[in-house]
Amino acid sequence: MIDLLAAWALISAAAQTPAAAPPDAGWTWTLYADDSPVVLANEVPDTAHLRATLECEPGQSVAHLTLYGGEGDGGMARVSAGEVTAVAEASAARAGGVKLALRTDHPVFAAFGVRGRLAVTVGQHRRTVEVASPHLAKLRRFAELCSG
Repeated sequence: MIDLLAAWALISAAAQTPAAAPPDAGWTWTLYADDSPVVLANEVPDTAHLRATLECEPGQSVAHLTLYGGEGDGGMARVSAGEVTAVAEASAARAGGVKLALRTDHPVFAAFGVRGRLAVTVGQHRRTVEVASPHLAKLRRFAELCSG
C-alpha cells in the first residue's frame, strides 16, 4: 500500500511540474572565429538547429547572412536597422530560407551592431534578426574580424 501511495505521489508531482522549456530556450549566438570563414550563428548549441548565420572571410568586409526556415524567396531585399536602410539581392537558401550579402562597413550593418535588430523584407515576407544585448559584443567582434 505504501508503494502504491509513493507511486501516486510521484505521478502527481510530475503532473504539477512546469511544462518543458519553451521552444526558444537554448537558442543563443555563438561566434566561431578560430577557422576561416568566421561564423556568427544563432543556434541551439551542439545541435543542427539554426535560425540564422552570418559568415565572412576575414578582411573581406562582406557578411553573408542566411536566415533558415520560413519563406525562401529570391529577389531584391530591403534591409533595415533602425532608420538606416539598404538594398541587397536575396536568393533562396536550403530548407526554405533566404540568403544575402551585406557589407560590414555599410551604415545598416553599423546600426545593426548598435541596436542588435535587423529587418529583411523580400517581396511580401519580412524576417527579423535579433541579437540580444548580452551577445552584441559577439556581433561587433564579427564585424571587426570581417572588415578589411
